[in-house]
Amino acid sequence: MPELRSRTRRNRASNNQNPSPNPNPNPIKHRVKRRTAEHKRKRKAIAVVVCKDSVIPQTTPFKEKPRVFREEEKESAVKKMDEYDSGGRSAERGPGAEDEGSTAPLPEKVSVGSSPVYRIERKLGKGGFGQVYVGRRIGPTSANERTGPGAVEVALKFEHRSSKGCNYGPPYEWQVYNALGGSHGVPRVHYKGQQGDYYVMVMDMLGPSLWDVWNSNSHTMSIEMVACIAIEAISILEKMHSRGYVHGDVKPENFLLGPSGTPDEKKLFLVDLGLATRWRDSATGLHVEYDQRPDVFRGTVRYASVHAHLGRTGSRRDDLESLAYTLIFLLRGRLPWQGYQVWSF
Repeated sequence: MPELRSRTRRNRASNNQNPSPNPNPNPIKHRVKRRTAEHKRKRKAIAVVVCKDSVIPQTTPFKEKPRVFREEEKESAVKKMDEYDSGGRSAERGPGAEDEGSTAPLPEKVSVGSSPVYRIERKLGKGGFGQVYVGRRIGPTSANERTGPGAVEVALKFEHRSSKGCNYGPPYEWQVYNALGGSHGVPRVHYKGQQGDYYVMVMDMLGPSLWDVWNSNSHTMSIEMVACIAIEAISILEKMHSRGYVHGDVKPENFLLGPSGTPDEKKLFLVDLGLATRWRDSATGLHVEYDQRPDVFRGTVRYASVHAHLGRTGSRRDDLESLAYTLIFLLRGRLPWQGYQVWSF
């Protein structure tokens, strides 16, 4: 059998003594080389894209170019999650929900209840439930008082009476602070009341947020620092959950350090309780019934849990899931879904 096959090959070769030569043999090799070179160029391009998407610690934040989608030219409500911006404002969106009600001017001086008179100074921040300013006490003061009712500087949180959080009177957040204020990791509220068109809360002045620390630290944090944050944050959430509440908006911007130069400067505090809800029924002591409303979203898109995106009732696991995303962000500098377009409803 092997000999027969070999003869067959020889016969085939003999029948074609003068085969027509390939008229252009070189272009085949040339095409192979071109394909190889093109393949290498593609691989290099992919490597460049990966390097651009990776987070490189640097002092000056860069702004990522928006990805181009075919549907971008259509009229659609989309929001870009930038590389180094904060997670965005907290939201509680439902059918017909509106943004902050009025932009009425703030008073120059504030005094609510039996509080001292405070002069409004620089703005600290703005969220889905009001805006926060520094208030400096007017009159005789002691420079040693950094915290407490007689502090020289306090945080003043303003919420307009027509905003979405004040539909039925004082902000719902006041009730939550009444239940949780002063507990582990929750700042104390010393005075609250209404002045003009605004509900005002006088709170302890705190230090920078974890997002501020991350942003000023070349967009990175060490594993040791993130581990310490995780231990303290879990402890704060555990205490809050034991009181029957879930925070509902866990993110780096809502974790603040204590005021600098005080014994609490390395302690962690969880603020902005406007989206906090009860997970445990106060009458029965049982877990509240689960509900799902896909048209309602509560929280911040970047750090919200899967259940929150589906419009489900908030629970303790959602706080822990958002905390996990927060820790990953602080450690890695970004989350996998950053840079994608977000549809706003």
